Amino acid sequence: MGSPEQYNSPTYGSIDQAQLVARMSGFILHDSDRNYRLIIGSDSLPNGDGQVYLVTAIVLHRVGNGGIYFWRRRLSAKLHSLRDRMYAEALASIAMAQRLESIADLKPLLRRNIEIHVDVGEAGPTREMIQELVGMIIAHGYQARTKPESFAASKVADRHTIPGPRLVLAPAIN
Repeated sequence: MGSPEQYNSPTYGSIDQAQLVARMSGFILHDSDRNYRLIIGSDSLPNGDGQVYLVTAIVLHRVGNGGIYFWRRRLSAKLHSLRDRMYAEALASIAMAQRLESIADLKPLLRRNIEIHVDVGEAGPTREMIQELVGMIIAHGYQARTKPESFAASKVADRHTIPGPRLVLAPAIN
């Protein structure tokens, strides 16, 4: 069996899946009377070798009172077109949503209130893909958001597509 999957957080640093679940559960249980949104978005960036850095962000938003986020970066196979990259991003987000839904400790907390943010919008070259990507996400049972509302993909995941530190880690809060 391989090493456990690692996630990153500006607050908690590098954590494994069990720690991710504990941090998310603790965040919700700390103020369980509030409404929460689980938002997942992915972004990609080609590297010089034709491979693509694919980052998936997990944003847990306490409606009206902030949130926390986590992210994973992986180097994917070569993706030759913008369409391939957009599909890879959407499928990575869907897979993450399904993975989080399958975790027994999170099931009662999530209440199927999951949004997938895709990095497509009316103003750019991705506008032709909006209907098909949104349709795919909805067919999987999730809410879909596109630009300018897709901040988990276009802002959060985007800031971590380039390897290396891009923001200073804050000390962990216990």
